[in-house]
Amino acid sequence: MTIFNKRILSAILLSAALVGCSSDDDEEEAPLFAELTEIEEQFSPEVVWHESVGDGVEHYFSRLSPTVAFDKVFSASRFGDAYAFDIETGDEVWHVDLSDINDELGFFDDAVSARIAGGVVAGYNKVFLGSENGDVFALDAETGELVWQAKVPGEVISQPALDSNLVVVNTASGALVALDAATGEQKWKTDQSVPPLSLRGVSGVAINSGGAFVGLASGEIGVFILENGQQGWTKEIGEPSGATELQRIVDVDVTPVVFGDKVFAISSNGNLAAIDLRSGREVWKRKYSSFRKLSIAGNQIFATDIQGHLHAINRNSGMELWSNLQLTNRGTTGAVSVDDYVVVGDFEGYLHWISKADGKIVARHEVDSSGIYVTPIAHNGLLYVQSRDGDLEVIKTPEIIAADSEQD
Repeated sequence: MTIFNKRILSAILLSAALVGCSSDDDEEEAPLFAELTEIEEQFSPEVVWHESVGDGVEHYFSRLSPTVAFDKVFSASRFGDAYAFDIETGDEVWHVDLSDINDELGFFDDAVSARIAGGVVAGYNKVFLGSENGDVFALDAETGELVWQAKVPGEVISQPALDSNLVVVNTASGALVALDAATGEQKWKTDQSVPPLSLRGVSGVAINSGGAFVGLASGEIGVFILENGQQGWTKEIGEPSGATELQRIVDVDVTPVVFGDKVFAISSNGNLAAIDLRSGREVWKRKYSSFRKLSIAGNQIFATDIQGHLHAINRNSGMELWSNLQLTNRGTTGAVSVDDYVVVGDFEGYLHWISKADGKIVARHEVDSSGIYVTPIAHNGLLYVQSRDGDLEVIKTPEIIAADSEQD
């Protein structure tokens, strides 16, 4: 299978757009990405605490993200360093090395990266992570001790999902696998075909109403019965277009979002769609393309497209409310909702607070120049964000009331 990094694809698409829009009179090439301009800041975000998570993910493709549970913050590096921090103080509770989880290396042996890429997810008093080697690890949430380790047929590069004492993993090989959360035993597996040409990315799994909803490399969203893996309905939302195979890639790599009686999903080349949860009937469909996380707050959907533009869309009608084009090609992450704002990160390591009302940037904070690739998470009014180099920061947005917010 030939796989392309999403940044490369974005650069190719941007280059094509720039060539198409240029004229003979242009004396200078247009910049590949938007430079940050001064803003009228309404507040200054406050860092509550910060810690280091090994070497982070460095330059590799990864969707590793911290998670909050059991009064702790759990995070990991690609090499295999997994951590638990006290949620209030940031003090380290435990640290384990998944590259040598069985303590088999001798004094003169060199450690080999565990290639952790899927997670972090917490539940059932455990922490779950997956790797590009096809390993799924379950660690005790209190001690970090390995509870079980299981093999699945394919790379785990998206977050597993937890429900009904199952850990459901979508792999890059097209296998959707359900493991017993207590033992790691495989309960069922279903296989989907993967096109010869596909993006470097895999949809996570959203579980709701007894179904596991997942995006497919074929440009479809599908639902599988959680109890046995039997496939239910599928709905195509990707639309192949263009003359080359590259231009016709339609992967649905963004985890579907279930909200009320609808499922919302977006393709890397095609559409954002609202689909009836039970029947798979299309409610509405709009032309947006993305491989970044979707988020919903109230009646607004927030989607970051492949050019890094952030759009607010009415959840019920699909009508666009506003668009912010100031972060063009800055590797803009998906948006996370915090009170009256949504927050996105970019490839230079900045976080941007954007007003839900009108799409204006109202505050900015630099985390780490190595960049932010994964959507921050929000919990009790605080933001948790990890840079590519492993800097983990917990950030407070001043003058907001703490309340549970959407989590990645």
